Amino acid sequence: MAFRSATWRGTYFLYHQTQYVVMAKPYSAVNLNLVAQQSQTYDAIVIGSGISGGWAAKELCEKGLQTLVLERGRNVEHIKDYPTAMTPPWELKHRNRLTHEVAEANPIVSKCYAFGESTEHFFVKDNEHPYVQEKPFDWIRGYQVGGKSLMWARMTQRWSNHDFEANAKDGFGADWPIRYDDIAPWYAHVERFAGISGNKDGLPQLPDGEFLPPFEMNCVEKDFKENLARAFPGRHLIHGRQANLSVPHMGRGHCQARNLCHRGCPFSGYFSSNSATLPAATATGNMTLRPHSVVHSIIYDETLGRATGVRVVDAQTKEMTEFYAQIIFVNASTVNTTLILLNSTSNRFPNGLGNDHEVLGHYLMAHNYRARLFAEVEGYEGDYYYGRRPGGPYLVRFRNFGDDHHPDFVRGYSYSFSAFRGQGMVTEEDEPIGAAFKEKMSRPGPWRVGLTGMGECLPYYDNKITLSPDQTDDWGMPLVVFDGEWKDNEDRMTQDILDEGEAMLEAGGFKNIRRIDNQQAMGLDIHEMGTARMGRDPETSMLNAFNQIHSVPNVFVTDGSCMASTACQNPSITYMALTARAADHAVNGLKARNL
Repeated sequence: MAFRSATWRGTYFLYHQTQYVVMAKPYSAVNLNLVAQQSQTYDAIVIGSGISGGWAAKELCEKGLQTLVLERGRNVEHIKDYPTAMTPPWELKHRNRLTHEVAEANPIVSKCYAFGESTEHFFVKDNEHPYVQEKPFDWIRGYQVGGKSLMWARMTQRWSNHDFEANAKDGFGADWPIRYDDIAPWYAHVERFAGISGNKDGLPQLPDGEFLPPFEMNCVEKDFKENLARAFPGRHLIHGRQANLSVPHMGRGHCQARNLCHRGCPFSGYFSSNSATLPAATATGNMTLRPHSVVHSIIYDETLGRATGVRVVDAQTKEMTEFYAQIIFVNASTVNTTLILLNSTSNRFPNGLGNDHEVLGHYLMAHNYRARLFAEVEGYEGDYYYGRRPGGPYLVRFRNFGDDHHPDFVRGYSYSFSAFRGQGMVTEEDEPIGAAFKEKMSRPGPWRVGLTGMGECLPYYDNKITLSPDQTDDWGMPLVVFDGEWKDNEDRMTQDILDEGEAMLEAGGFKNIRRIDNQQAMGLDIHEMGTARMGRDPETSMLNAFNQIHSVPNVFVTDGSCMASTACQNPSITYMALTARAADHAVNGLKARNL
């Protein structure tokens, strides 16, 4: 049954008939037709349909709210709109390689590991939505229903209390207004629905969750796990925790180990908004999905002291319209969420919605993926593995945890690890044709391993995004200006990631170790966070413990922009849990008439 009542609707529309909203920036005329306004009013509006927006839609719809989901990109229907999901490489015109023309036209997005001939339709090209880089920032985007949930790497690790307490204990950043016990039930809630494969490891820095069976390590990974435990007590290589189904789950098929996830999975073998949360929201009958909807700003009513709706630019016609609701969830992904909030100006908030203390846009963070190591190993030539398992083992944080205190930097890092065999090796002397060549190519090559560090980034006030005062995009929105960089703490951590990684690989018996600091800029990790952070003090944060804007409590922000620190775990499962928790709080607030 729909949450709102006819009585509430009549009161709401009567109010808007007699009020005038003051705008700080010019825009097309407000639609004052009451019939049209009534048809564009909902209980809730969700901006964005990616990982957090999909969860907001599911939770609000299942709790009875008529919910409008606004997505700036095109519609992508599950299975139907995965055009390359079942395409073998020999049927791709360029065998899944980018042409020189595409690579040269897209120097930013072509750096992304998942961007290729078979997936480029899911990515925003560099010229489609430009931005300004005062300092280098690689902004990777997916503008479609489902957002980047279609292309993510699916690693899912809970945060621990150690992570939520870090800002308060070492003094870098604003104290989180929540602790692990506040979010733990919501981690479990989203894990049970999403389907996370993993193992219960009993480690305090990485709490266990509600897991499906893990994907098995191969022989080299198992031996490295044992060698690591002997050489470095207290360092743990565990099964990776992945949002890939190791068994059928809630009507979805299990992962087929094809390693083609970024094309979209017709088996529903990994979690995405398209395969899981949006279908659940649709099943309630309470969701209205509107693609091609670029949210311009949030409407703030100064008499009521609350937000009443959003202004939307149609991505195709460029016409502007308005939609109204009691609560608004902003889940446009970190940078676009902050763009919308900064663009939502009024007499009350001349510097952006809720931005009373110049916090909005500051404390931009990302994960530091610069440090990578590669090596070879001998002695396993008679062994192989089945399929192309998603993800790989995870080497849990050990630095600046427990009794470990590094003198040169604060916070910590983790590693992803994998062992694999490539194609057979051919040389220039080999005849490049014939049976002998094909036989040599068909044999497995040597075993190789890769170790990638994921380091925490501190929240710095001067790492920020702002809006250009004179440049706009095709939809009339100001261009985003990036001004962020790695600083000394991240540089020192990178060196330690390389040093410790090399020491661990040597202890594992690996040969020909190569260590690389690729110097990649912020953003290519695709874990941008901060800029509208949670906190206890409204003077140093934007959001309270339930992700509400301090001064506009009927607006909730639950994507990466809400983060007050980054930890070193992949962040998506935390966005999901925060979103489900905030949605529950929002509905309870509506019932109690507190919003």
